[in-house]
Amino acid sequence: MRSLTLARAAGAGFVLAVVALVVLYLIPSNKNYVFLPDRAHPLEPLVRIPGKHAETHGGGVYFVDVRLRKAHLLEDLLGRPLARGATLLPIRDVVGTATEKQQQRVDITAMQQSQKIAAAVALKRLGYHVRIQLPSVVIRGVLRKAPAGRVLQAGDKLLAVNGKQVHSLGRLHELIASHRPGDRLRITYSRSGRRTTATIRTIASQDDPQAAAIGILVDETGGSIGKLPIQVRIDTRGVGGPSAGLAFALDLTEELGHDVDRGYKVAATGELALDGSVLPIGAIKQKTIGAREAGVDVFLVPAGSNARGARKYAHGLRIIPVQSFPQALHALATLPSKHPASA
Repeated sequence: MRSLTLARAAGAGFVLAVVALVVLYLIPSNKNYVFLPDRAHPLEPLVRIPGKHAETHGGGVYFVDVRLRKAHLLEDLLGRPLARGATLLPIRDVVGTATEKQQQRVDITAMQQSQKIAAAVALKRLGYHVRIQLPSVVIRGVLRKAPAGRVLQAGDKLLAVNGKQVHSLGRLHELIASHRPGDRLRITYSRSGRRTTATIRTIASQDDPQAAAIGILVDETGGSIGKLPIQVRIDTRGVGGPSAGLAFALDLTEELGHDVDRGYKVAATGELALDGSVLPIGAIKQKTIGAREAGVDVFLVPAGSNARGARKYAHGLRIIPVQSFPQALHALATLPSKHPASA
């Protein structure tokens, strides 16, 4: 009788434990989100250009995104996601102080702007008349103890690094990334309309101790695009954010008659700036997995930390780091063609 009672208690305890686990799995968290891989998507079916009909040669340009959901309470307790290839992030790192709906609107607006920038950059590169007014890079703040603090201050407009003009965050990063911490750079800036050049010693980046930085926070201001000579529509089916800009520009160039993919399945990620620079993006782990699972041949990613992260999860997928749209075109143009030889 006693053993039967113990068996019933053990059985009841097991059932309660299972019920508890199910409840913890079903109830969403208010603390964390989970980023999940999504297979890369071919762009050709999603892009509409009046009068243009792209021919399929077995290749194509793909864009990558991530799926996002609230974590389960069980994942909160475990401190890790349950899904393969996923990443657990605090809600504040995903939406900040905004609500989920507010962040969705921000992401959709960023996607729309990304498409417009991609069309402008691609069309201008192809020789179309496109009026682009490049933005200015303005200092928002200087990190404490950074050598730049002895020269630069909030409100200064950055004009050039070592004599090379700066019109985007991507271009600024590119010009600094070729140096090492401790190197000296000639920074040209304007303050109250007065142009000045000063030498500033670089420091180690907070994100990568081996990379150079100058210890400033910057914003892009201004910048505009005139009416485009060709109307382009891209239906991304609700996907938001700016990180598909490079993929859009590559696909538009392909669809306007240029052999960009050379017969390869090409995935690309990277926010595109008006000067053609490619800016870093988030969730590189999930995007690399998504590109790999789609069976693409090559994956173009922003140079630097994004490229290093992509290589960790490439598992044989060829990673091509790029810093600009022209560099991406050149990298693909140097690949041996995969098109079948004509008879």
